[in-house]
Amino acid sequence: MNKNQSCETCHSLSPVAKPGLPLVPGFVDPDNIAKGSPVSNDSDIDPGTGLPFNGTLNTPSVGYAAFNPKFKWDKNLNAYFGGFFWNGRAKDLAAQAKEPFLNPVEMAMPNASDVVNRLNENTTYRKLFRKIYGISLPLKNQSDRMTEKVFQSMAQAIAAFERDQSFSKFNSKFDYVLTGITTFTPVEQQGFDLFKDPLKGNCAVCHTVDSTLDKKGNIAVPPLFTNFGYINIGAPRNMKIPGLPEPDLGLGGRADIQKQDKQGLQIGKHKVMSLRNVAITPPYGHNGVFASLQMIVHFYNTRDVLPHDCDNTSPRFPSQCWPLPEIEQNVSDKFGNLNLSAGERTALIAFMNTLTDNYPDWGNDPLVPPGTPSPYPHLRIPSN
Repeated sequence: MNKNQSCETCHSLSPVAKPGLPLVPGFVDPDNIAKGSPVSNDSDIDPGTGLPFNGTLNTPSVGYAAFNPKFKWDKNLNAYFGGFFWNGRAKDLAAQAKEPFLNPVEMAMPNASDVVNRLNENTTYRKLFRKIYGISLPLKNQSDRMTEKVFQSMAQAIAAFERDQSFSKFNSKFDYVLTGITTFTPVEQQGFDLFKDPLKGNCAVCHTVDSTLDKKGNIAVPPLFTNFGYINIGAPRNMKIPGLPEPDLGLGGRADIQKQDKQGLQIGKHKVMSLRNVAITPPYGHNGVFASLQMIVHFYNTRDVLPHDCDNTSPRFPSQCWPLPEIEQNVSDKFGNLNLSAGERTALIAFMNTLTDNYPDWGNDPLVPPGTPSPYPHLRIPSN
């Protein structure tokens, strides 16, 4: 609204310089990474404090978003999957691209007509809309139908950009190991084994490690480390979010889902996000309550072991206690008491570090020197 926020504000195309992290774009809010803040700032300014208002949920990465399936109910899985945002309310990339413009805690534009008027101000946009869509700006007749056509065209253009290979590089160390070009270190291999082990880490139950194969048995889509489903991990309320918003009900908080979910089985469930680039995209969880990979691994390991007698502002958090889940319905029992040793937790994190893009540039691996292309030369990015 105030010409102070773009898509890149919360989904940066540039890496964040932070000690211990390679200079790789994570496509998340750079302030969250640099400062440890859990949520992004709004376009509007609070007149009482002079500070920006803020959102209530941690900004997800748009890396690899083009591979996200459309939101649907799967009869075989008896579950919802796909969609965009933490609650899946946008069915595809274009639908996702439209929402931040009108969201009162994001760009805060009043309506689609105001967005179109803003596009009118840019000479380049006017030329491109005429060239690509055959739409002349400014509109001679700004009817609701034409306004929506321009607004939808803008969203489609953003979605097309997000399908560019720069968002889906598939050039992490894991990719080169998967294709036999290099190998894991012993601790990385231990971490990968734990990640897959249903009796230990059990991570792959949600963050699947399977490739999609073509008819010839070649890798068509490498692992994305998500089943695109929804789960309540039992995350505690984040008392550090400015304004202390009420806990978000996730998938079960959507009005359309509530009409079908009479038993409240979807309440508290949030999207299982891809783990690609997870090491460079802190904080974690839908409310950003987990400041580091170490913290969230510790949570999965001890959620049901440590006493629940603190909140996340306590000096005892998280080493000696966990708060109760912010939404106590439908909490998953697939983890919480994994009994992982300190060495096993370190190994899991070492493996997750191998999911970071641009390995040829930061890996110092003679088998994968700078300039080495992705090991999947024929991989196609979905077009819708």
